[in-house]
Amino acid sequence: MSIKSFAAKIFANSIHKKTQKWANNPIETQQKVFNDLIRQAENTQFGKDHNFSEIKSFSDFQKQVPIRDYEELKPYVDRVVKGEENILWKGKPLYFAKTSGTTSGAKYIPLTKESMPFHIEAARNAILNYIHETGKADFVDGKMIFLQGSPILEEKNGIKLGRLSGIVAHFVPKYLQKNRMPSWETNCIEDWETKVDAIVKETINEDMAIISGIPSWVQMYFEKLHQKGGKPVGELFKNFNLFIYGGVNYEPYRAKFENLIGRKIDSIELFPASEGFFAYQDSQSEKGMLLLLNSGIFYEFVKSEEFFTENPKRYTIGEVELNVNYVLIISTNAGLWAYNIGDTVQFTSLKPYRVIVSGRIKHYISAFGEHVIGKEVEHALQEAMENTNIRVNEFTVAPQIAPENGLPFHEWFIEFDPEVSGEPNNIEEFAFAIDNAMRKQNVYYDDLIIGKVLRTVVITKVSKNGFQEYMKSIGKLGGQNKLPRLSNDRKIADLLKRE
Repeated sequence: MSIKSFAAKIFANSIHKKTQKWANNPIETQQKVFNDLIRQAENTQFGKDHNFSEIKSFSDFQKQVPIRDYEELKPYVDRVVKGEENILWKGKPLYFAKTSGTTSGAKYIPLTKESMPFHIEAARNAILNYIHETGKADFVDGKMIFLQGSPILEEKNGIKLGRLSGIVAHFVPKYLQKNRMPSWETNCIEDWETKVDAIVKETINEDMAIISGIPSWVQMYFEKLHQKGGKPVGELFKNFNLFIYGGVNYEPYRAKFENLIGRKIDSIELFPASEGFFAYQDSQSEKGMLLLLNSGIFYEFVKSEEFFTENPKRYTIGEVELNVNYVLIISTNAGLWAYNIGDTVQFTSLKPYRVIVSGRIKHYISAFGEHVIGKEVEHALQEAMENTNIRVNEFTVAPQIAPENGLPFHEWFIEFDPEVSGEPNNIEEFAFAIDNAMRKQNVYYDDLIIGKVLRTVVITKVSKNGFQEYMKSIGKLGGQNKLPRLSNDRKIADLLKRE
């Protein structure tokens, strides 16, 4: 055992004890975070506008501060972007994380002196927790890579801005700098395909131990490694034993990854966003990710089925239940208040509080009242693959409301894996397997099938790399960009049809 790995185990034990302390006192921890947020923002413009000086309880806060999304908070954000101080949080933010918006165009999410450390510590603690749980620490001596956006930052009214992953790249601890790949120059390449080619060239002969990134883009990296090296990734990198990911569910990719790697490896799931680092996988045996209750974020939860009603009930951490789909609402030490980030979660454990990301409140299908969410389509595809040994590279689902013939249906656009399994011998049987799995999970969908309002799933095959070409065509190839699993319209579907 090296000195570095020995030290990592000691540090991991220390962090584990600190984590247990707040995880075992969740309600008190959130109360402390809440009180601290209100006190620190009392004299900001937002605090004055919403009477923070009079807020003494959660219920006071909920009366004074309505739930907002980015568009609704934008008038305040615009003032921060212009360089004004003490608007949403004291002083000015250190950075803006620039993300793709919807109706508002680019979104500027503030990162403050108080919030930034939690982004770094959470990622670090996820790895340390893994070391504590498994006793495995040898990987700290190997090379590690995070497939991320460019670290080149712009500046707006004296505040630096860029993609979150690019900002985080500036905070890699010195003791990891020698292990970190790719080079700074390669990391700064903007074009994703050019960047991946350069990363392959730099890393193919290195001792890669940890690889991290969004699964869909890591898959592209692995495929290029396999093409160039002529071997499974696990043979090229004999000490590669830990994959760290976030952004999308890994399960639809797992079989493909194991084939590309040539063996099973451990993985850690993260739940980061520009708005905050919310959770990480704290157990290799338990389902879900540990919700970070002490990280400068106060959480509220609204049941998805009630979210679009007038004045839906807002639940705090002590009121949530298992296996209920909640919209995640956050207030943070970056100045986001009762903010809807768009993600939905379900609790898999209440001791400690663990969550899974079940989808996006805007990414669903309910064209006929079926209320289908991301978790359901991912599980349905997983079940169909397990029963048929078919492998899938990527997929998305959209409703077909007005087909030329017959009943409406859910159209699944699927890119099958030509190298591992190829396409199903009987595409209708595979569609039927997906449909059965959907019906078992979603009673509304089942009723629509029984009532002959909908016909069973229809699969449209997407050619190899078709989704990559689609993402490239809309300027979102690589980085932290993700393909929506579900759409309630046919904007993506119609573009895919044209490919």
